[in-house]
Amino acid sequence: MSLVAATRSETTKQFTTAMWWILAIILVVYVAFTASVLGGVFAASATGALGGAETPQLPSDGLSAMLYSTATSVGYVFPLLIGTLIVTAEFRHKTLTPTFLATPQRGTVLTAKVGTGILLGVLYGVLGIIASVSPAAAFLAGFGLDTELTASATWAVLGRMLLAYVLWVIIGIGVGALVRNQVGAIVGVLVFTQFLEPVARTAASLVEGLSDLTQFLPGAASDTLVGASIFSLGMPVGDGLQWWGGGLVLLGYAVVLLVLGYLVSWRRDVS
Repeated sequence: MSLVAATRSETTKQFTTAMWWILAIILVVYVAFTASVLGGVFAASATGALGGAETPQLPSDGLSAMLYSTATSVGYVFPLLIGTLIVTAEFRHKTLTPTFLATPQRGTVLTAKVGTGILLGVLYGVLGIIASVSPAAAFLAGFGLDTELTASATWAVLGRMLLAYVLWVIIGIGVGALVRNQVGAIVGVLVFTQFLEPVARTAASLVEGLSDLTQFLPGAASDTLVGASIFSLGMPVGDGLQWWGGGLVLLGYAVVLLVLGYLVSWRRDVS
């Protein structure tokens, strides 16, 4: 089977199951809720509506990009999960055997999954961006702040957010190819993204010099690629790396995980 046919088969396989749209709905609800809450609080803080004259105000510079980046700052786990599920679901439901029988070239199958993952990454990215920009821009406009939706810099941030989503899906595919057990892969993804890396990045803000290492963590690299993060509270992110450097780090994780997954696990017999 050719790569085009294999990609078509993988795309059909993914979009005929319910998991992709269930995760998409959760992504939209989660990101929209977070962007709404933060948009209301941060916009009110920037205009001084939260307290008196002595209450510290959040600077309005960079506020819009920071709020829009909610889609990647908190929503990146969803493209990572769908990428992992693209592979591990086949191991769990024993559908990989007929897939390999139809396409004996296993590298072609993995490449086809990456192609499908890119499509899902774009789709999830668009949904995540809409879910974060719509409520955030509404609150900014409601408090009389500039939404900056006509600024080229804002659209550059949105474009890099879309790229980040694609890269996260590919990273997820690499994780799924490396860790065959679906439960183990999902638990590992959640533990790392929701506990280990946040703790490490929090420690880096308190320990001098530690940020030189944590900036190369995948979540930090993603924020650097985007150029904004709600965790920065309007301050510049990725001081040690340019946005393209963050992108290269994230791409490096994707490539390394895919290669390791192919060499260590993907070529093994399927039970």
